[in-house]
Amino acid sequence: MRSGGEKDNSANAGGKKLEAQNRTVLQKVARGIMLMRGLQTDFSPECLSELARIKGPASIDGASHIRDLRGLLWASIDNDDSEDLDQLTVAEPLPEGKARIRVAVADVDSLVHKGSAIDRDAQANTTTVYTAAQIFPMLPLKLSTNLTSLNPGQDRLAVVVDMSIAPDGSLVDSDVYRAVVHNHAKLAYNSVAAWLEGSGPMPDAVGAVAGLAENLLLQDRVAQSMKSLRHEGGALSLETIEARPVFKGERICDLLVEETNRAKQIIEDFMIAANGVTVRYLTERDFPSIRRVVRVPKRWDRIVQIAAQNAFKLPPNPSSRKLEIFLNMMKKKDPLRFPDLSLAIIKLLGNGEYVAERPGEEPTGHFGLAVKDYAHSTAPNRRYPDLITQRLLKAAIERRPLPYKMDELERLADHCTRKEDTVVKVERQVSKSAAALLLEPRIGERFSAMVTGSAEKGTWVRLLEIPVEGMLKSGRKGIDVGDEITVELVSVDVSLGFIDFKRVDG
Repeated sequence: MRSGGEKDNSANAGGKKLEAQNRTVLQKVARGIMLMRGLQTDFSPECLSELARIKGPASIDGASHIRDLRGLLWASIDNDDSEDLDQLTVAEPLPEGKARIRVAVADVDSLVHKGSAIDRDAQANTTTVYTAAQIFPMLPLKLSTNLTSLNPGQDRLAVVVDMSIAPDGSLVDSDVYRAVVHNHAKLAYNSVAAWLEGSGPMPDAVGAVAGLAENLLLQDRVAQSMKSLRHEGGALSLETIEARPVFKGERICDLLVEETNRAKQIIEDFMIAANGVTVRYLTERDFPSIRRVVRVPKRWDRIVQIAAQNAFKLPPNPSSRKLEIFLNMMKKKDPLRFPDLSLAIIKLLGNGEYVAERPGEEPTGHFGLAVKDYAHSTAPNRRYPDLITQRLLKAAIERRPLPYKMDELERLADHCTRKEDTVVKVERQVSKSAAALLLEPRIGERFSAMVTGSAEKGTWVRLLEIPVEGMLKSGRKGIDVGDEITVELVSVDVSLGFIDFKRVDG
């Protein structure tokens, strides 16, 4: 077995060449996996031809029902490298400690019409695919990062969800309407969070807009109250380790774990609330909807067993509120292992899915969020169900006929569920290939690891130094989930995303 430092000059030369091609290797892997799983990697000639005829953003002139809200202190908060800006937020203080929260969602439908070539291409994958090597956008970049994106300094059409929030975080009143908006500042999660949490300076973009700092502090206060109320009602505090590769030039040099923060919580809580308002708005107007649901878990008995193994008694019937109490207890007790417990619970809860629901039907609900009414509506540049919902909303606002028949919505809901499940598999497989590529030069090295899974088909371990999981090929006897062991990296397969270890202690 070779060690980490025992390589001849030719091996070093080959390694340097491979390192220089890391991104290219991963891109080939990603495209191959996409095609193998029936996903589209490029836009069709018909889509590109139609795109060429679009010369600018949708006109803001016209209908009297479109409000002019460009004077509000709208701002976007997103990932540091995001270019497809789907939503803006703004807050306004109200009497008695209440606050008015508005969420503006990019009006993508104004340029991407139902049944168009661009629409058909968007429907192929149903979502933007974020692989470790390359992003495969649902819509051409000319649209998603420009003409339909809520870019800073630009006037854009939007669908606005308008909410009044009580001091305890509960929804008092709401409305949905069309408007013209203007993004006054493009902000990033990490820098805004550092400022809100007191660990960093105010971002320059915040200080450059008079009144924006106060507005964001109000947004933060409201979001925290909404978050507390959701979790009191049983919304689950789940946390998994998901790492994205960090490139230095074309070479992968690290894996970075994305963590939640105060700025992300602002957007998360406002979007959850806006998605609920969207569904109720459609239902009140006798419109159907495509909802995102997580059904009551069929494996609740196994979740009860896991809790019992940790000296916590869950009721025999599913209760998201009781499960949330258990999760909070375990996070405080053992934060290191909590992501692995979360992953086990997520698998037992089952996958989310899209369902078409008629008005008046008893909603299936979202068990993990502890809400009955929930749709995806706030990211139409990158999720097809959100674009469908936007078309339904605009028809309801303008009192036009339904743009979709019920059987068409049912077919699309099933299609979006299947495609999104496929996309998740692609993203995970490419992430494993990225991890294999990063570890390839370290075959023979030893690492501290935690056992994360043990079954007939194999035992899995997660490295404590690097956020990577792989299979234990030997030394499985006498260990169980949660044990910490020392392992040696024995092999990797970049194309398949395989990472194999052997146990070397005890």
